[in-house]
Amino acid sequence: MADFDDELDASGLNCPLPILRAKKTLTGMESGKVLHIIATDPGSVKDFEAFSKQTGNELMESREEGGKFHFLIKKS
Repeated sequence: MADFDDELDASGLNCPLPILRAKKTLTGMESGKVLHIIATDPGSVKDFEAFSKQTGNELMESREEGGKFHFLIKKS
């Protein structure tokens, strides 16, 4: 797995909370930094794809492991 600068554990949260928490966390991060998000909501896969397109932040990785979804988003 790639390196990241900050981590957000959104396990147990349902849409739209993982996105809202990620947005808030990214706001406080510098451009070029990478946020690792852990979520358990299957809907978060499509949510984070759409979020990246809308915000211009790069979705570097999206994978599922042991029932948890992991995302790496680089702040634009």
